[in-house]
Amino acid sequence: MAYKNLEEAIQASSGNIVKMMRNSQIGAYVYPVVAPEFTNWRDEQRAWAETCVLFDQTHHMVNLFVEGPDALKLMSHLATNSFKNFTVDKAKQFAPCNYNGQVIGDGILFYLGENSLVFVGRNPTANWIQYNAQAGKYNVKVEYDDRSPSRPMGKPVFRKFYRYQIQGPNAQDVIKKLNRGTFPDIKFFNMGHITIAGRKIGALRHGMAGAPGLEVWGPYAEGDEIRAAILEAGKDAGIVQVGARAYATNTLESGWIPSPLPAVYTGERMKKYREWLPAGGYEATASIGGSFVSANIEDYYTTPYDLGYGPFIKFDHDFIGREALEKQAKQPHRKKVTFAWNPADLLKVFASLLQLDEVNYKFWDIPNCNYASSSFDRIVKGSQTVGLSMFGGYSYNERTALSLGIVDPQIEIGDELTLVWGEEHGGTRKTTIEPHRQLEIRVTVAPTPYARAAREGYHAGWRTRSTP
Repeated sequence: MAYKNLEEAIQASSGNIVKMMRNSQIGAYVYPVVAPEFTNWRDEQRAWAETCVLFDQTHHMVNLFVEGPDALKLMSHLATNSFKNFTVDKAKQFAPCNYNGQVIGDGILFYLGENSLVFVGRNPTANWIQYNAQAGKYNVKVEYDDRSPSRPMGKPVFRKFYRYQIQGPNAQDVIKKLNRGTFPDIKFFNMGHITIAGRKIGALRHGMAGAPGLEVWGPYAEGDEIRAAILEAGKDAGIVQVGARAYATNTLESGWIPSPLPAVYTGERMKKYREWLPAGGYEATASIGGSFVSANIEDYYTTPYDLGYGPFIKFDHDFIGREALEKQAKQPHRKKVTFAWNPADLLKVFASLLQLDEVNYKFWDIPNCNYASSSFDRIVKGSQTVGLSMFGGYSYNERTALSLGIVDPQIEIGDELTLVWGEEHGGTRKTTIEPHRQLEIRVTVAPTPYARAAREGYHAGWRTRSTP
């Protein structure tokens, strides 16, 4: 039976949305179009810590353009953070919530010009913006530039913009060479312009790799020319293109949890939104993975406080979820941390792949070990679940397996806990799952960001304030 929308799909599952998502057939999350590796993922990881990298962010994110007299009014009504000093040529983290103060998604909001903004991020947040623009009857025009197809199957791919990042310790040298010998006078998370190959292009200042860098963008048709110019200018600085395999693992060192489950599956006030969302969209086809199992989908929801966005919340404006977050502000919060995995325990996972007569432990892929749209592995202390591991992989720079997640307020940095790796009863029916057995792996609670360069080099903000 073909369902018309997300709400119908939920009802057809007899309300057991968790079971539906744990057995989703969507497959692995794909970072599309960009080559898996340009050199090898180890050298590509090493380059963002030691020399300079070119990240190609053109294809895996949505660009949602919002223009019109009510553009700021709409976005402010969805934003937990303040728009008081938000002006043209600034950018900000954007993490809207449902009416109960639970996160729908996040990304970056760019203030391009008068009454003109663009959100860049994953589908759940873009969908929420588009819905509210229509349902709220705001005087805006919305243009949805969707992410590239996960599997283009040889067909041409077109985007509105290319989007690159020049990052790493030598990024300034490359940018100066591109920009006629000067580094542009742009403050952190502000926008301006630089000149590349004789073209004036947009630039956002920030530093994903713990050193000053830029994100640059322009018309998609000019992308190849600009990429070539950046790589030529970066030869002496040791610039390396980063492929899709290594790209996702940067967040393990920098501390951003990239894929919270969108908190849209419950609540009467969200029902009209679920009826608006298509049955074949992200929210209806997304998968849940991991050893944490609950029949209540809300146990997989997160709040801005969980994800380290607490310092950004400002109650100086009316927004969806404000009342709930005001109550949460007075309560203890879970906190975002990094988990460093015990090497000896992890080696058992790999050794099991070589044991012919035994069922292996859940495969641990390198450098990114995620096998669902949103991952939730149990973190336990004794018999009690005290946290969740939500995004994992391997850092060649740190020579450590790491994952990002959240823990209860009483857990401290340095505590040794246990992560339950693999799914119960031999695994679910997800296409990314093979029959396996579970294993308990020791993990040590560490700060976010984990990488020292990122902790010391990032501008004070959501990455650096999340761990006390």
